[in-house]
Amino acid sequence: MPDRPEIVCICGSARFADEMRAANRDLAFEGIIVVAPVEADGLITDEQRKALGALHLRRIDLADRVLVVNPGGYVGESTGREIAYAQATGKPISYTDPV
Repeated sequence: MPDRPEIVCICGSARFADEMRAANRDLAFEGIIVVAPVEADGLITDEQRKALGALHLRRIDLADRVLVVNPGGYVGESTGREIAYAQATGKPISYTDPV
């Protein structure tokens, strides 16, 4: 294992929670540190949603690269903003499915 493992930030729609958990597991088994969105069970307020969105951008800042979990090519509005942010900060981006 290298001195400092690669850090990957997972992005994707909450509807793909199972797929994001699987990607997290697979990356971890490769020796990669994974930062991923919080799974918010139940209803959350608009304020909480905004705070979690801002926090996720900080995860992107910490990461060496971004992996977008996008089964069927789906990218929602929030994930689209995260992709635009990652592009603006020069982070390499990969996708699980063709866009």
